[in-house]
Amino acid sequence: MIIDLPSTTTSQVNRKLVELRERGGAVALGRVLTLVIVDDDGEHLEAHIDAANEASREHPCRVIVVARGSRTAAARIDGQIRVGGDAGASEVVILRLYGPLAAQGQSAVVPLLLPDAPIVTWWPSAGPKAPAQDPIGQLAQRRITDSAAERSPIRALATRRKSYVEGDTDLAWTRLTNWRAQLVAALDLPPYEKITAATVTGEADSPSTELLAGWLAEYLRVPVKRVKTSTAQGIVSVSLERRSGAVELYRPDGKVGMLTQPGQPTRRIALHRRSTKDCLIEELRRLDPDEVYEAALHGLDKLSAGAAKSPGKAKSNGKKPAKAAAS
Repeated sequence: MIIDLPSTTTSQVNRKLVELRERGGAVALGRVLTLVIVDDDGEHLEAHIDAANEASREHPCRVIVVARGSRTAAARIDGQIRVGGDAGASEVVILRLYGPLAAQGQSAVVPLLLPDAPIVTWWPSAGPKAPAQDPIGQLAQRRITDSAAERSPIRALATRRKSYVEGDTDLAWTRLTNWRAQLVAALDLPPYEKITAATVTGEADSPSTELLAGWLAEYLRVPVKRVKTSTAQGIVSVSLERRSGAVELYRPDGKVGMLTQPGQPTRRIALHRRSTKDCLIEELRRLDPDEVYEAALHGLDKLSAGAAKSPGKAKSNGKKPAKAAAS
């Protein structure tokens, strides 16, 4: 059910929520958190709400969407409430702020927050340079941004590294979970030799590639070369050098990875680009500081640049890299 509340106030929205709860039996105590989505990108707003609705099936929550409209329009709030089948396992409140109110998102959000429940703020499009200093970000225990959605992803990532505060995270980091898991699993197999160097190849403006290289540099304590390529998107390959030969994880098509290492058969591994829904679900599972992400940010200072390999040398089997996914 979708209820439109044009030219409304937060008090009227709150009263309508209470009315719907009493009439339909929905209980606010069943919500485990409040998810605030700050999105000025009206073109993809529905896709972001759909991702939040899917995430709410694992993490029942109240979703508050702050969409800033024209700052030159008259001051008003257009509200919308979605419950039932239109809101997953949550209740969705959309606030479109116009005129001077467009800069007052924090004041509009506060009356609608669930009492005694954690708050997570998510910027699915362009986010603030310092999320913890943003007025809405100051309300949250967890602040989720996405460097890949920025106009200049690498520059945005560098800015977030400088402004990092416990509770900050980035979906560009969450997209690496499968890559990190496969690399760790590969090193658990014999021969158990020390890694002496590493090379990470990926698209020039891929923040996920940067973070993967930073993570390896921080935890392996070895030289890590970040190779930029223009022949594919996202992460292309990771090579970990050791005495008996390299451990290589190579994704030629953005979907299936090839893991090769001495003494082991080549294995095909599913490495699809993770959806926003899956990344959001993972981030909402923990509200404590992500120390590993923080370490990966610190590791960015330890990277060295390398020249991109030609397509014919991108992989020892001679296959040319195809167009890959963005991370």
